[in-house]
Amino acid sequence: MAKFQKGDHVTWNSEAGHVSGTIIKVHKKDFDYKGYRHHASADSPQYEIKSDKTDHIAAHKEDALRKIG
Repeated sequence: MAKFQKGDHVTWNSEAGHVSGTIIKVHKKDFDYKGYRHHASADSPQYEIKSDKTDHIAAHKEDALRKIG
């Protein structure tokens, strides 16, 4: 079961430091993103997150994210 859901505000660590954003999609099946195959399942979902500061979209596994608020 997914720990986070669409609309949740989360933060994660990136090369540039801590980034925050809003989850825009929850993937529970493998998907292609930015030229790569990302593996996801109901037990291990991945999330698409839109950055608060830019229009950048990132894909992360659950253990990389922390909910804000």
